[in-house]
Amino acid sequence: MPLIKSISCYHLLIITMFLISCSGQRPNNLGIYNGHFSACSSSPNCVSSDAKDLVHKVPPFYIDATTPNLWKLTAQAIQNMPRTQIILQTDDYLHAECTSAFFGFVDDLELHLRTGEGIIAVRSASRLGYSDFGINKKRIDNLNTNLIKLGIAKQFPPTN
Repeated sequence: MPLIKSISCYHLLIITMFLISCSGQRPNNLGIYNGHFSACSSSPNCVSSDAKDLVHKVPPFYIDATTPNLWKLTAQAIQNMPRTQIILQTDDYLHAECTSAFFGFVDDLELHLRTGEGIIAVRSASRLGYSDFGINKKRIDNLNTNLIKLGIAKQFPPTN
């Protein structure tokens, strides 16, 4: 009890402001530009299937574009991810915010349905900090595994 009594309203305000600031501002480079995601910054806290370098590159999700309700089921899988909220969804683009459990850091998850290529392109990036300790890559890998289990994605790219 003595610890609780020693915390003033001022301290609570400072702690609350710190936790709120962990979310960062929504980036203005989200979305699709000339058919692709924005490039990742030089920091290692972003992964993208559109990346040109090995540090940031992850494979897209390989799909069968004829799968019924493919995009709807993908959106449901994302909505079921812990602490994840879909912010924008169109016929071929999805943006979700993923919030960390402890400090409330927000990462931006983007998916782009490219049926002509047989893929869902992916990008996941932290808003703040330099390193994410591999969280964004792990998020993409886990989502891909989940979509494979649901029959939405395939383990390897299709061979022609």
